[in-house]
Amino acid sequence: MLKNWFKIYIHNAIKNKWFTFLTIIGLAIGIAGVIFSTLYWKDETSYDQWNPDKDRIYETLSVFPIAGEEWPTSVEPLPRYLKEKSDKVENYCWFEGWYGKETFYVDQKKVYIEGIVSTDQNFFDFIPFKFIKGNVNDFRKNKYGIALEESEAIKIFGNENPVGKILTNYDGRKMPIYGVFKGNKFSGFQPKIVISNIYTRFDDIKDNWGAYGPGLLIKLKDSKYKSEIEKLGTDLFYENSTLKNAKAEGIAVEEFLKIYEPVKVKFQALKDSRLNAKVSKLPEGMGNKLFLQINLGLSYLILILSMINYVNLSTAQAIRRAKEVGIRKIVGASKRNIILQFMIETIITTVLAFFVALALVEVGLSSYNQLINKNLEIDIIDFIPNLILIFTIVVVIAGIFPAIYVSNFKELNVLKGNFSRSKNGIWLRNAMLVLQFSIATFFIVGGTFIIQQMNYLSNKDLGFSGDQIISIRFRRQDLGERKFDFYKSFQQDLLKVKGVQDVNATVFTFGSSNAGSNTSFRVKDKQLITENMAMDFGFLNMMKINVIEGRDLNPTISSDTISNVLINETAKKYFGETLKINDEFYWNDQKLKLVGVTKDFNLGEPQLKIKPMMFFNFKVVKWLSANVDNILIKVDAKDTQQTIDNIEKFWKAKVDQDYPFEYEFINKQFARSYENYTKQEQMFKILNVIVITIALFGLFALSSYTIERKYKEIAIRKVLGAETGSLLKILSKQYIYLSIIGFTIAVVPSYLFVQKWLDSFVYRIDISIWVYVLAFVLLLTLTLCVVLLKAYNATRINILNYLKYE
Repeated sequence: MLKNWFKIYIHNAIKNKWFTFLTIIGLAIGIAGVIFSTLYWKDETSYDQWNPDKDRIYETLSVFPIAGEEWPTSVEPLPRYLKEKSDKVENYCWFEGWYGKETFYVDQKKVYIEGIVSTDQNFFDFIPFKFIKGNVNDFRKNKYGIALEESEAIKIFGNENPVGKILTNYDGRKMPIYGVFKGNKFSGFQPKIVISNIYTRFDDIKDNWGAYGPGLLIKLKDSKYKSEIEKLGTDLFYENSTLKNAKAEGIAVEEFLKIYEPVKVKFQALKDSRLNAKVSKLPEGMGNKLFLQINLGLSYLILILSMINYVNLSTAQAIRRAKEVGIRKIVGASKRNIILQFMIETIITTVLAFFVALALVEVGLSSYNQLINKNLEIDIIDFIPNLILIFTIVVVIAGIFPAIYVSNFKELNVLKGNFSRSKNGIWLRNAMLVLQFSIATFFIVGGTFIIQQMNYLSNKDLGFSGDQIISIRFRRQDLGERKFDFYKSFQQDLLKVKGVQDVNATVFTFGSSNAGSNTSFRVKDKQLITENMAMDFGFLNMMKINVIEGRDLNPTISSDTISNVLINETAKKYFGETLKINDEFYWNDQKLKLVGVTKDFNLGEPQLKIKPMMFFNFKVVKWLSANVDNILIKVDAKDTQQTIDNIEKFWKAKVDQDYPFEYEFINKQFARSYENYTKQEQMFKILNVIVITIALFGLFALSSYTIERKYKEIAIRKVLGAETGSLLKILSKQYIYLSIIGFTIAVVPSYLFVQKWLDSFVYRIDISIWVYVLAFVLLLTLTLCVVLLKAYNATRINILNYLKYE
């Protein structure tokens, strides 16, 4: 029996090649989309789930409730006090929230290492990577110890065991290698090298309750103590910061709290730092949960669309097999037997679609990885449960209705050529077409708004111009606070390089969400936290950042290297008349004077709110001289590459021989800050094409089915003198109504989706009714193109073929 059914399936597949192709490709696209999004979902939701202590380890946040800010960092004394005052705190671990790069010397050779995490000796008690060489206890016992990741150890030492080797850094410190560990790609930490040297960060801020340092992990003895220890931390801040500072300023605590809001301690579970957090210091960064949810949801919408398309194509094809079903029923086939046969055919089709889908995934995975900036891999064995679930959903939903529909044909009617069915079946098919129209409208509207928003961000006035300006990473940690002076020593020589038009230096990076450090200060009764924007003279002019009040800093005015500063519009709006040009105020125990106000500009992502900023020359704040991280160079547009080559030669000869020469154009650097949203735009464009194509397949199938059922009616009308125009109107009007209904249903869901997505942008477009008008016109146009083509072919039928029984 199964063999005969399989032969019948092959016969019909070959006979109706176009139908077979459409059903398999339609399902394959939907299945492939779900596989892609499921791979992405599994990858992102797996971060730190492998950690056996994931429920007891927390990232420590400092919360400022009134300002609505959360900082993923804390102060040096907090964890010490917590551990002293509560036996429910097991331990704590400081870590830098980024990957460092440094040149080391080993065995009389120089090696450049990226992916450095600076941390505590007990790091591997919190992130338990397995040691495959050496002993983790040796790392625990020693400061300035090193552990290498497996691939990095092979890269530096080959097959030689590196344990016991000594790495020497730029300042001559010798650091022994205590082990080699195997990393985990689902960790918020994926270092190439771990160094237990975080202690150097606390030399100047020990016992300081106002100086925020690196990231901090806290491990509790049980997660049930979380709220209790959070409250203890908040109380410690109140006792050691709020009360003491109020007393030092000689004002009542109540008055002090009106100016400086209290700090609240919050613990964020390690397992939540990837997707369920507002901020995180983990060096791997945060995932985009909204994008992840949108990606998964839209892929299932496409799968639903594919299954509807399959049902419509199957029922349309059923007319051609009605006589086959009628004959089989007459010779004894039961309804159950016919349902089973058509379910088997659906299973075969789905299996073929799965093979095509897996081929599409294999071919498209690299492009998908590039789109979402991941390195996903499909492990068929591991993915089998997901494949079985997807397979079952497709077979059950897509297979049952066509099977039941075909099995209900009346044998005597179909043998006479009457294939009409109940109105219930017609309503169900129309409902599915309406759903297809709704999904297509949703994608058209959503995609149009996303494209418009990205165009808005691309064309938005950023407040600066980065044309022909490159940024070079200036490392040279060996210089310490002499870093700025060293930059000044080669600045004039660099200006003499052919093609170089201007040179400047900053502590901040364009495209970054912050300047690297910030400081809280008070003017009268108003307190504000501003980004520390240390720069050289001429920076504002170089970047074409306008000064809208007062003046720019000037190297000929001596006080501009001592105490004079500028603030941006955002900061000025906050202070208002409290802080005016030429007013003096205290900042970090230093007396400063306001001489100008800059126009606001985007330092980081253009979708985020511009932060308050304070600009000063490096000489004004001496401790920032060690943080000259970026050298900005404006190059001639006529021969850009040759100029950059000249700069590289100069750099390697006179500035830095130890680190690779790395540069990036400011505009490109800034564009990376909203790269995720650009990728969302690209993905929506692709999905729009897929959805509209599948929807048109479904429309073609249902219109074919409906119009073919009306061939006899069309023949009679033609005999009675009906013109082609009137026939086209009769055959197409129901699809116009259905497209209007489908569009109307999609209006509210698409509006809510777009509103939710746009809410993540501070600077955004308005939701315009014209996008909906455009979507409706496009939907109606595509519908009429498909239906009128099929209807026109129907008006060309041979009348005698359909009236011969009469």
